[in-house]
Amino acid sequence: MDTLVAQCSHLVSPGYKNFILSILIIFGILFSYIPQHHRIITLKSSFGISPYFVLLGTTSGSAAVANVVSQEQSLQDMACCSNVSGFSCFAGLLGIFQVATQCLCFFTILFLFTFYFPREYPEPAQVTPGYPKPSRGPTYRTALVVCAICILHAAAMLITTLAVGLKQPSALQSWSNFCGIQAAVLASIQYFPQIWTTLRLRCVGSLSIPMMCIQTPGSLVWAGSLAARLGTKGWSTWGVLIVTACLQGTLLVLGIFFEYLGPNKGHAHHGGKDTTQDVEAEEDDDDDVGDGVEEEEQPSEETPLLRDR
Repeated sequence: MDTLVAQCSHLVSPGYKNFILSILIIFGILFSYIPQHHRIITLKSSFGISPYFVLLGTTSGSAAVANVVSQEQSLQDMACCSNVSGFSCFAGLLGIFQVATQCLCFFTILFLFTFYFPREYPEPAQVTPGYPKPSRGPTYRTALVVCAICILHAAAMLITTLAVGLKQPSALQSWSNFCGIQAAVLASIQYFPQIWTTLRLRCVGSLSIPMMCIQTPGSLVWAGSLAARLGTKGWSTWGVLIVTACLQGTLLVLGIFFEYLGPNKGHAHHGGKDTTQDVEAEEDDDDDVGDGVEEEEQPSEETPLLRDR
């Protein structure tokens, strides 16, 4: 009992600066994902977002939740809730709430991505003139498969964490490290498919630049907060945030270039019927111009033999 009281002493009088910072991080996570949710809903399309980026990001979030829940420090804080006030318990669990909030926001992107996935993906010929024709994009079936895999993975993480905690509690820290490494690996490679998709399309599509502007520096602040809470033993939890911040910064630079600085700046690619109609309209205009030129060049009986220059 005395050991438990000693372990809970840091929750009896939590540092208000760290508490306020942790609360702000939770609201910051929610606020950072709102632009992405809003952009997909407004465009009614998830064109330009790689399904493999969504797959890796969602599964990484599920593994991160399993990692932080099974951390030794997190388990001690949850055990202390029966011996401290409700406020102290809430303050001690803010690290878990932060990771869970991010996972929930990414699952929202997953469902919006699947629901608004373009049923008719643009044909390879429907691209901006002057750029190479990309290969045909993923199908709606790909989006459904990605959604199913993410749900099954989250269920597997939850069941395994509960099973290890109940049957073999001594192995929880090892399981936590495994989940942390899994989350780090998935998060480290999740941005490569999206970077490749953005480079291939030469546009951001439905990807939100404001979201990346908020999350890139915010991930570094969040990593510092978790490092102060979990210490060096929690390296697998906060280390992944540093990796993702660097990769997301790379994607942000590409997005800003194609949207505001590149030769194709400001050109919207939504992957729906609007894109097809725009391309067809441009082709009709070109045909009209060509017909006009041909009509002018066709000679008739009234055409003078000598024309003025």
